[in-house]
Amino acid sequence: MNTSISLGPIVSLTAGILILLIPRLLNYIVAIYLIVIGLIGLFGVGTLRL
Repeated sequence: MNTSISLGPIVSLTAGILILLIPRLLNYIVAIYLIVIGLIGLFGVGTLRL
């Protein structure tokens, strides 16, 4: 059986849980997310899979 886990949903779920537990983290999580998405867009690492 071949299963593929992509990084996006795992990061989103983790971030959502952290925001629910500690709402002050929202600013940091959004900032880190935007920086990571920007770097992926610049360097073209859109096909990254785990």
